[in-house]
Amino acid sequence: MALLLVAGLPGATELIVMVMVLAMYVGLPAAGMILIYNFLDGKRGYEKRISELESQVETLESKLSEE
Repeated sequence: MALLLVAGLPGATELIVMVMVLAMYVGLPAAGMILIYNFLDGKRGYEKRISELESQVETLESKLSEE
């Protein structure tokens, strides 16, 4: 407790304000970037899945044409 009362160190209110400012300036943009990345990755995931399914269809068609 005495450590918090050292002269020159910010008090509890200042620490709370600094943490809130840090959350606003760092946390919100980081959360936004993560949300955007996940949204775009979901779209890319569908394209990847469709291309994989198309390649499987081609291999199955080639196997049927061989028989």
